[in-house]
Amino acid sequence: MLDFASFVFYVLAALTILSAGLVISARNPVHSVLFLILAFFNAAGLFVLLGAEYIAMTLVIVYVGAVAVLFLFVVMMLNINFVELRQGFLRYLPAGLGVAVLLFAELFLVLKASIGLAGAKAEVAHAIPSPADVTNTVAIGNILYTDFFLPFQLSGLILLVAMIGAIVLTLRHRPDSRRQKIFRQVNRMKEDTLVIVKSNPGEGA
Repeated sequence: MLDFASFVFYVLAALTILSAGLVISARNPVHSVLFLILAFFNAAGLFVLLGAEYIAMTLVIVYVGAVAVLFLFVVMMLNINFVELRQGFLRYLPAGLGVAVLLFAELFLVLKASIGLAGAKAEVAHAIPSPADVTNTVAIGNILYTDFFLPFQLSGLILLVAMIGAIVLTLRHRPDSRRQKIFRQVNRMKEDTLVIVKSNPGEGA
């Protein structure tokens, strides 16, 4: 018979898988973002059950409170042509299936390797003490800024490049918009902007 923790784990895991499937199968982009938020909440619950409260709160604050809400506002403000999206989906379906097969093959290899390493780690686990006075935040900070410092910095660089790419892709040049010309403003002369007019008392300029 399952205990309460195992029951909650299976419920959250099932909801996470279901909401993740609805993210990619929903026709409305707004509904996809809402299902994505639901998946984040369920994943945060799974992290709480695993004892990683810091990761759970980070997932809720960062992804649900910022990223998912930003996705929702962007999707609602964009003028999306659903007919064109469906045509593009059929065009890139073979390439998408190839990428999906490759991704699942990589996940299978990683899972197989992790199962093989589980037995080797179990033999030496008794020799490594588990410090009770180290919190999740301290442990994650020590690992993140020591062993995984380079991948952490590379991920930040990738996010920066992605942000610049999104700005470049969505930037639209309109001929009727007035833009600031920094070079022209800096190099202008006093005679071009200042005019001295002498007027007699009682007369207008």
